[in-house]
Amino acid sequence: MITFTETGAEKVQEFLTSQGAAIETSGLRVGVRGGGCSGFQYALAFDTERDGDTVFEDHGLRILVDGPSLPYVRGAVVDYVEGLQGAGFKVDNPNVIAACGCGSSFRVADEEEVSAV
Repeated sequence: MITFTETGAEKVQEFLTSQGAAIETSGLRVGVRGGGCSGFQYALAFDTERDGDTVFEDHGLRILVDGPSLPYVRGAVVDYVEGLQGAGFKVDNPNVIAACGCGSSFRVADEEEVSAV
């Protein structure tokens, strides 16, 4: 399961409303792609549901995850933070075992271990 913090949900709701997106089929896509100094980076985007997605619902909103990304983000919490370096979504992911100094990439345990979680 993937969830939102209260602030994360508010920001997703604000964006979807401002774009006139259908909440029944649209949501925040949480994905993982290779790259960065630690191996993986998050790919977050507002999107509509696609074939093969796993859909989680929290705070009345949808979180869309493609099949290959699911083992790497299972159990994550999506927040929205504002700080000195700007504002944006932050993923608190229990699968991360190391992250780079700048916080833009991460590493997880071996794929077999992550799939078992």
